[in-house]
Amino acid sequence: MEEVRIQEADFDPAIEYNSLRNSGSGTGAIATFTGLVRDSGDLQGVTGLYLEHYPGMTEQVIRDLIRQARERWDIRRVTVIHRVGTLRLSDQIVFVGVASAHRGDAFAACQFLMDVLKTSAPFWKKELTETGEHWVEQKDSDLAVGGRWEE
Repeated sequence: MEEVRIQEADFDPAIEYNSLRNSGSGTGAIATFTGLVRDSGDLQGVTGLYLEHYPGMTEQVIRDLIRQARERWDIRRVTVIHRVGTLRLSDQIVFVGVASAHRGDAFAACQFLMDVLKTSAPFWKKELTETGEHWVEQKDSDLAVGGRWEE
């Protein structure tokens, strides 16, 4: 089972965790990741981000990433939530949760999904600053992290 949500509204990680916990008596591990908006340090005075996505395509890309994770690891349930719109520093931006029978599969699948989500899903980020705004390009370091999962 999987749940993919692209939304402007915030989410509650505790509610998402409890939903993953209800994935059956064979579940022995849940790994989650919650990402926050932070000042990248590239510019002074960052106040937040504005995110856009390609509706329909973004969800399909994420579902394909989940399918790839299922081919690699024994996972029972996955939740991916990504926020769009205007977000301020310290706002929650992304949640990835994986329920599995075993911790190794849960950890690996959660890390894989977060790593490849960052470089594969069609999101566009604009950094908002005290003096203006600018689009953010993908970082080589993120591409390298995502690339390590290629077979």
